[in-house]
Amino acid sequence: MNFNQFNLDSRLQAGINRLGYTQATPIQAAALPAALAGKDLIATAQTGTGKTAVFVLPILQKLLTGPRNRTRALIVTPTRELAEQIHESIRDLGIGTNIRSATIYGGVGPAPQVRALRDGVEILVACPGRLLDHLNQGNARLQGVEILVLDEADRMLDMGFLPDVKRILKQIPSKRQTMLFSATFPAEIEGLATQTLHDPQRIAVGLSRPAHTVTHALYPVPQHLKTSLLLALLKRTDTNSVLIFTRTKHRAEKLSHQIGLAGFRATSLHSDRSQGQRQSALAGFKSGHFQVMVATDIAARGLDVEGISHVINYDMPATADDYIHRIGRTGRAEHTGDAFTLFTPEDRDMVRSLEKIMGKPLPQQTLDGFNYTVPAPERPASGTRGSRHTPAVSPKTPHSAPNRNLRQKYAGGRTR
Repeated sequence: MNFNQFNLDSRLQAGINRLGYTQATPIQAAALPAALAGKDLIATAQTGTGKTAVFVLPILQKLLTGPRNRTRALIVTPTRELAEQIHESIRDLGIGTNIRSATIYGGVGPAPQVRALRDGVEILVACPGRLLDHLNQGNARLQGVEILVLDEADRMLDMGFLPDVKRILKQIPSKRQTMLFSATFPAEIEGLATQTLHDPQRIAVGLSRPAHTVTHALYPVPQHLKTSLLLALLKRTDTNSVLIFTRTKHRAEKLSHQIGLAGFRATSLHSDRSQGQRQSALAGFKSGHFQVMVATDIAARGLDVEGISHVINYDMPATADDYIHRIGRTGRAEHTGDAFTLFTPEDRDMVRSLEKIMGKPLPQQTLDGFNYTVPAPERPASGTRGSRHTPAVSPKTPHSAPNRNLRQKYAGGRTR
């Protein structure tokens, strides 16, 4: 379906041309007509399929007519990185308009956000916790909201934001258009959809499996040789744009340093870095200044970085769904990509889960010339710190960590 067939306002054509949109992706072709018609929408699609345009273009189209200098559209999203990327899409697609947007999230000073809210913007892109803070302080007013978007709803549930979202909903007019996007639909999200949307149109495109443009490979390796194997892989890989995932922020920082010592331009992205550091890391990775970025799952959803050639799972993800979102950073928009996963004997259950989703065994590979027989270093004698009874690595963090800890981990909510 060609973009000309959507009958969009001519003032949006400059942004469409700027982003090179000609043929609609499957999710755009399926969902844009309903969204442009003002219908409530529940949509699911794989990452990298052009989902953001499904709600940004209808918002811009509607806001080209009607009052200005008040908030008419609210987009609620779980992380500050995703909020900034949506904000960037609004700027790009709305370049031919004078519609204004602002981002609201924690981890930064509130003063610029307060100024933007007082000056008046038509679109707010917000993380729930900080938005609720502004509402409680009287800085934000949502009585004029005509379109509400809940993006990555299942991730907001995982991070404990659902109560905040429900509080925000109470301050928005019930007569509105609502679009909800979620990769999965646990009972809580189904309940939220039932309470929030009116006669929604459900659209699902490319569910449950990773993009067909990604090639998968498993690399079995003993735990103590994972870093050595990773460095060997990087030396034999086109490392113009490689995204590596670890389970913990400490490991992400340490691994980034080790990769840098090996001669690669590397950076890291995790919740212990300041907002300025995170924005600098992302900008450097997008521009190609950094060849490698090591990240925790904070970067697994929503990151829109063109041209990532390889995603490497240094640590196995906690769930099959997390695997899909991690590797969704490559093979985007019909480009090809590679997903490498290092796995130890303890990861076999997750491998079986992934193969069930894929519908076939994942190919296993070994690296020619790599010495897999190097013994593990001896542990200190029993009775001392780090004895043989102490695990060599920290146990896996449970997938269902307490909501309070998840708030701190993702740093997208309110700050104290």
